[in-house]
Amino acid sequence: MNETESTAQSGDEVLRLDRQLCFPLYAASNMLTRAYRPLLEELGLTYPQYLVLLVLWERAPRMVGEIGHQLFLDTGTLTPLLKRMETAGLVTRQRDPEDERRVIVSLTDKGSTLREAAREIPLKIASSPKLTLCEAENLHETVWKLIRGLNGQA
Repeated sequence: MNETESTAQSGDEVLRLDRQLCFPLYAASNMLTRAYRPLLEELGLTYPQYLVLLVLWERAPRMVGEIGHQLFLDTGTLTPLLKRMETAGLVTRQRDPEDERRVIVSLTDKGSTLREAAREIPLKIASSPKLTLCEAENLHETVWKLIRGLNGQA
């Protein structure tokens, strides 16, 4: 094998699917989302709706921009999601009286009540992967480090 063939093979090596950082993260994300699905269906929620509720359960009301920032979603993605949640009676949306450009999202009683029903979901999800608590915590920390790096944060 000459130097050109060796370089071509090593160049091809970096393009193997199993060498990509993005693929195992993508596959794991899809699998985790599928694991959440039956648990969330019992509550009448989709995974993105669950994420919005998690943000609002921490503190509500919130501006649409705050929710989008925390979930890494743009308003074009978030607005239709919030409209569906409003139709389902989970949240209300209203213009900020101090600045009409901003929309305030609040929980309804129905949205607040789901918090107690959802309390078991993280425990059920955490018990399913074959990771020790230490491995899960390290993975969580590493993925957040990756997110901050990709988002241009230190």
